[in-house]
Amino acid sequence: MDLQQIAADIPDYQAFLSIDEMTASSHRLVEQYPDIASLKVVGETRRGDPIELLTIAGGPVNAFIFGGPHPNEPIGCMTIEYLTQRLCSDDNLRQELGYTWHFIKSIDADGMRLNEGWFKGPFTPTNYATNFYRPAGNEQVEWTFPIDYKTLHSNDPLPETRTLMKVIDEIKPRFMYSLHNAGFGGVYYYVSQACEPLYDIFHTIPEWFGLALDMGEPEMTVAAPFAAAIYRMLASTDMYDHLERFGVPDPAKVMGFSASSAQYAEKYGSFFLVVEMPYFDEPRVNDQTLTTTPRRDAILQGMDIQKQHDIWIKNQLSVVANDLTLDTPFRRALTDFLKMSDTYGEADRQWVMSAEETKRPASQAELFSSLYVTRFYKLLNLGLFVRMLEAEIAGGNTNQTIQQAHEAVAARLKEEGSTLEAELNYRALPIRSLVGVQTCAGLATAAYLNKT
Repeated sequence: MDLQQIAADIPDYQAFLSIDEMTASSHRLVEQYPDIASLKVVGETRRGDPIELLTIAGGPVNAFIFGGPHPNEPIGCMTIEYLTQRLCSDDNLRQELGYTWHFIKSIDADGMRLNEGWFKGPFTPTNYATNFYRPAGNEQVEWTFPIDYKTLHSNDPLPETRTLMKVIDEIKPRFMYSLHNAGFGGVYYYVSQACEPLYDIFHTIPEWFGLALDMGEPEMTVAAPFAAAIYRMLASTDMYDHLERFGVPDPAKVMGFSASSAQYAEKYGSFFLVVEMPYFDEPRVNDQTLTTTPRRDAILQGMDIQKQHDIWIKNQLSVVANDLTLDTPFRRALTDFLKMSDTYGEADRQWVMSAEETKRPASQAELFSSLYVTRFYKLLNLGLFVRMLEAEIAGGNTNQTIQQAHEAVAARLKEEGSTLEAELNYRALPIRSLVGVQTCAGLATAAYLNKT
């Protein structure tokens, strides 16, 4: 398998496909390759749309790849667009790998439709935040699998989650690939177990596309590294234990989510891969130059930025709370994210103050994560707030308090977005590069598993 040739062949995508465009593309593929590709309905979304499983026939071992595990993550959908076309058209590749491939292009199609406002650009942090939607924890397909751990008990999966469970139970995949992506930073990986032969190629593949590894702070303090920018798969049990260790009496009451698809697939021995891809990067995301700022101070500064931002939003929310009339997904998400920020913020602050590894100087990458990437992600809460208020207004809420709050929050989003963009030497990453890294990493993993 010539991975570099595959990398060179990836088209220069200019925009993300909508849900309807992806569905039409799948049907065209099956019409073009009826002896290889097939579609079947395996479930329904919450709004009643069919969930289709696209299967490409091959060998006796099953691979299961699904996109859009969070609906603000369309990079993986484009990866499936390319990979399904390639597998159908390249007999040698399909035969060499020896898998039967199963795909769901977007497992949370309902939520993804709420993100389509930024899919065609312009690709800026502010436009992304303005059109952003990510569900509350208990509405995330990826994190509502059954669990029974200490005081955390849940067995009420979403319809889309039940669909994933059904497919996993039926095909028992040797290789499972949940196509997540981040927002701002560099490339990093999660794997379900140590896989040392893959580390070098994982580090090399982003270079083929001019992308950087993310060498800053991990997205969660519980992330355990196998190698640079390669972590053991996150599990809700790890998060529970982290909260419990740092003073949360009953983590189950505040977590707001249950188990992941990776945890569910453990019973079949599935090897699980996640490649986190950003939309935007900046030269400092992998700069290992040491600064004069202690890592502990940098992380705490980032937490303070987050806390002050949350306080402003909470104050604005308190003003409109009695005048809100709709239970929108934007409202539920914003409320949940603020709650999670409080819970994890206090536990993480205790970890930072007690961990020996935070005493050393911070690298430029770590400092950038704490001081700038934090601000990027806080823009997203402002975007949710604006969309919540827009939904109220569109629904007929003419209360002056709602109108005034909308003006204030929209103005803050525009101001903070413009300020952040002006302070950064950021770029919007080419979609072909993002698709390329996920495609090549997935194929490299599939080939590696054939040898183990």
